[in-house]
Amino acid sequence: MTRKTITGFSNPTIKFVRSLRDKKHRRREARFLAEGLRLLTDARESGRIPELLLMATGRDAHPLLDDLELAVVAAGGEVIEVPLDILAKVTGKDNPQSVCGVFAEWDTGLAAIDAAAAPIWLVAQAMRDPGNLGTLLRTADAVGAGGVILIDDCVDPFSVEAVRASMGAVFTQRLAQARWGDFLPWLRAGPGQLVAASLRDAVPYRAAAYAAPCFVLVGNESRGLPEEYEMACDLRVTMPMKGRADSLNAAVAAAVLAYEVLAGIE
Repeated sequence: MTRKTITGFSNPTIKFVRSLRDKKHRRREARFLAEGLRLLTDARESGRIPELLLMATGRDAHPLLDDLELAVVAAGGEVIEVPLDILAKVTGKDNPQSVCGVFAEWDTGLAAIDAAAAPIWLVAQAMRDPGNLGTLLRTADAVGAGGVILIDDCVDPFSVEAVRASMGAVFTQRLAQARWGDFLPWLRAGPGQLVAASLRDAVPYRAAAYAAPCFVLVGNESRGLPEEYEMACDLRVTMPMKGRADSLNAAVAAAVLAYEVLAGIE
């Protein structure tokens, strides 16, 4: 199998890959970067094959890496060997993993989502932290959700940080991005119960009647959900806070509520 070798930082391909750490370049190219053999293996097993695979020279042999390389070549992609210091520059990590890949972004429009395809979906409004989004994606994978829908100005799900935090779940979950004014009419046009944690006219989350498909809505980490969004929900639930904290982390709240919903609709 033929591999190309690049040793210079000024190589156009290296500059291109490194540029994908910047949101404006990702949007322009519709490409994003993912790092690590486990994450790239999850992508391959989910049917997502990188267009470009960068591998460190002198890396340890691994059968999963061999499988990944074969898959990239079979799909018409390119495999390039680079020194570890170039991988560090590309990924922005002092101790990078030995492999990273460039993927084409996929359709994230609501039109690609079939609400009835899964009993539960997670919805985030104006979530700004890539770690929280990664946790939300992992939660969606864990509860067997249909996917994650991002409302309004959320963090880029294809950022290096969000992809890394998702631990591969970005590849297993359907993703949609929309404004609230588009999402709500889309939801109301078909089946779907919209549920949010709230203090407004809420019932205890363990006593609520959940129905599939259920869309679990969480808000911004610091501001929560706008009142208008909460009032548009079919069901508002309250989660007890027995300590001094007055709220849960947004992603944690989504996880707790998602498992309760799952228990209620199974």
